[in-house]
Amino acid sequence: MKKKFKAGVVQFDVKNGQIETNFNAVLGYLEELASKNVCLAVLPEMFSCSFDNENLKEHSKFTKKIVERLSSFAGQNQMAIAGTLPENDGGCIFNTMIFIDVDGKIKGRYRKLHLFRLTDEHIYYTAGNKIVTIDSSFGRIGLMICYDLRFPELARSLFLKDAQMIIVSAQWPEPRKEHWQTLIKARSIENQMFMICSNRTGIDDDLRFVGMSMIVDPMGNTLAQARSDETFVFADIDPGLVESAKTLIPCMTDRRPDVYG
Repeated sequence: MKKKFKAGVVQFDVKNGQIETNFNAVLGYLEELASKNVCLAVLPEMFSCSFDNENLKEHSKFTKKIVERLSSFAGQNQMAIAGTLPENDGGCIFNTMIFIDVDGKIKGRYRKLHLFRLTDEHIYYTAGNKIVTIDSSFGRIGLMICYDLRFPELARSLFLKDAQMIIVSAQWPEPRKEHWQTLIKARSIENQMFMICSNRTGIDDDLRFVGMSMIVDPMGNTLAQARSDETFVFADIDPGLVESAKTLIPCMTDRRPDVYG
């Protein structure tokens, strides 16, 4: 990761089970980001169908076609795209983040490790079992999904695998918006990397989603943050800030794994 580039995050009201409506919204935002010369775009969690959990096997049938269309868009616009979709593997449904690079090729898939029991995710989904980093056109990137933010072990594992950036797709609710902001900044500061985090907006049943998608640099400075409306924001990413942060505060050098593992 050497050259400066623009990264963007998209947030919108993801409609339960309404794949065509959601995908049209996604394409509209991606086209706008492309017009701003953004070359990395992150979409919200389960952006195709949201958590329409009773119908996930049906919705997962459309995932391949959606990924193909996004791959085509990525290649035509030299824009990397990441977001999560339902994936059916042998009858098991995973909440899977797909990372498509600027050449339109899929560079990585990450299955959500931590399932949120408060909304019964553990009933409808199968948890992943692999930590994923990808070597992209922008350097090494770690992948995380929503609830994963609450587990510093995962972010630290990505740090130890030399990730320079973590991408997060989320559906994070308004009542815990302070947690969202605080955890993103904490993961950035303690691991000295960029955080590119997309969250949905809108209301699902009685639950309001906060938006507040964020881009944070390796020192915890907010480069861009949305409010709660349907929108996108983007920021210039200077990859050199990762090494600068590590040089200024040499956390990697001063770790004590001999004591704490």
